[in-house]
Amino acid sequence: MSDKRDPQLAPTGLGRRSFINTAALVGLTAGVAACTEKTAPAAAPAAPAPAAPASAHAAGGVNPHLKPGELDTYYGLWSGGHTGDMRVLGLPSGREITRIPCFVPDALVGWGITNESKAVMGTKPDGHLEYTVADTHHTHASYKDGNYDGRYAWINDKINSRVARIRLDYFVCDKITKLPNVQGFHGIFPDKADPVDPAINYTTRVFCGGEFAIPLPNTGTEDFTKYRSMFSCVDAETMEVRWQVLIDGNCDLVATSYDGKLAATNQYNTEMGAKYEDMMSAERDACLFFNVARIEAAVKAGKFKTIGSSKVPVVDGTHEANKDPKTALTAYVSVPKNPHGVNASPDGKYFICAGKLSPTGTVIELAKVLDWFDGKLEKLDDAIVAEVELGLGPLHTAFDGRGNAYTTLFLDSQVVKWNVEAAIKFHAGDKTAKYVVDRLDVQYQPGHLNASQSETKAADGKILAVGCKFSKDRFLPAGPLHPENEQLIDISGEKMVLLADHPVRGEPHDFIIFKRDLVRPKQVYTLDEFPLAVKDPKESGVFRNGKKVTVKLTSQAPAFSLREFKLKKGDEVTLILTNLDKVEDLTHGFAIPNYNVNFIVNPLETKSVSFVADKPGVFWCYCTHFCHALHLEMRTRMIVEG
Repeated sequence: MSDKRDPQLAPTGLGRRSFINTAALVGLTAGVAACTEKTAPAAAPAAPAPAAPASAHAAGGVNPHLKPGELDTYYGLWSGGHTGDMRVLGLPSGREITRIPCFVPDALVGWGITNESKAVMGTKPDGHLEYTVADTHHTHASYKDGNYDGRYAWINDKINSRVARIRLDYFVCDKITKLPNVQGFHGIFPDKADPVDPAINYTTRVFCGGEFAIPLPNTGTEDFTKYRSMFSCVDAETMEVRWQVLIDGNCDLVATSYDGKLAATNQYNTEMGAKYEDMMSAERDACLFFNVARIEAAVKAGKFKTIGSSKVPVVDGTHEANKDPKTALTAYVSVPKNPHGVNASPDGKYFICAGKLSPTGTVIELAKVLDWFDGKLEKLDDAIVAEVELGLGPLHTAFDGRGNAYTTLFLDSQVVKWNVEAAIKFHAGDKTAKYVVDRLDVQYQPGHLNASQSETKAADGKILAVGCKFSKDRFLPAGPLHPENEQLIDISGEKMVLLADHPVRGEPHDFIIFKRDLVRPKQVYTLDEFPLAVKDPKESGVFRNGKKVTVKLTSQAPAFSLREFKLKKGDEVTLILTNLDKVEDLTHGFAIPNYNVNFIVNPLETKSVSFVADKPGVFWCYCTHFCHALHLEMRTRMIVEG
């Protein structure tokens, strides 16, 4: 699965190891010069690692045990769960490469401490963060021509109904949007094309499913007949909410068609109950389809309302308002009660809903749904081309690009591999069709799963990851709270083969896996990306306007441009720091004792913090990120005069 170091990922300048060795020999002055003025030739690619022995994997397939220096074949983007971030993994090794802070403060990078990160996260009028908790569940990335294009990824915060965007050039969160009129924002999926303009063959929208029904506007009434959920469309570039759809039922996950014409969410509680027993009374719930072009035409024609203080257009997608197929904006295909998950097959033909409380998977043909919208299909449920038994507690489905689907069975603690076309034949009456191909025990109670490139046209059927909610006896005990168990499975052959267990802090959910050559990460910033950049150490200094003080600093290993700076008690301080080092992996930190300040600046990055100098004394500001043989000496004095 893995190969030699890719030239595109090789260092493009003086490497950190070379820099540190050189600097240790020539001392402080030469060290600074080495990292800021000299550029070494590009490093040669690492030599190819020896081929893994045939015994490395019994089936001759995937080997998760990479040799030192060997790079992974795939990236994985994982939801972080209650840590409110996104995890970046390398696969097949399962090694965690980094975490991308989004919704929750992060002490390493200073997320939620720097002014730039606060502007993304959102603050109250007093400057404090609006929220400091989150619950990330689902992450997906932008598309072009039916495959990931390496521009963006998105992730949700279920608790506070926020969606964050990740720039995949720097692997950083650059925008966060709070959805109006929504609680319990759960499923998320970008579109793959425009429903009208075939030239727009890439992501321009992100669809978001609201799970909890609330009064609209939210007046606090107990009358649950007034409660409704919302399905939202967010602009992929501006991150503004384009429109919302008022619906019956609660949204779980979201899926989109490859032609851009349809989005869908699997729904439970179509009864619109407020209590547990009321949510379980119907025999079937729904997979709710949205006709994107019709919704946008209705918005353009002014056929919408707004709710409360929100200016977002809201169209009516309820059952009652969408009975006529030729004018309907939505279509409710029935599925077994309380489904859990809807996923698009890579051939573009089907959406598959897992039954959860029903042991079945429901296969819905998208062409037939479009036929219903066009008045060519009399009964909407005739779009169901298969509803077959898979096992107990089916939740989520992935694909291998060879016609097979893989569904987690929560109660059976299994993954079942089944053939979609064989299931359709079986459903049509051919009882000789053997649609179940294989079953594999996993440990234990699996929830989300995904395969390499699964929900793209380039699904390659190499590896499958599954997130198990309980680990029980799989790892060393470390107190009452157990880790969850993320397992890696080889699906390159006819039989699934369990490769590895990975403990993970709870509670992550969904993830995607894609080939590494689909992204081109930048490892050094450019100064011009930051309006506040201090481009030369000579620009450093303390600039006073009454009590408002700006401190400008640069960092060049192993020194800050100011040896000290003086403030007066009560000053309202904004400190700006630019890392002028151009060396890949040469990051600096900046901490101020007793002032709750700690953040990092990557090569050629600028960040700022604001605080009130309310404590007189001497405070040694120091570099918190190892950068140099003289790292411990890299500091400056902040002197606050009483």
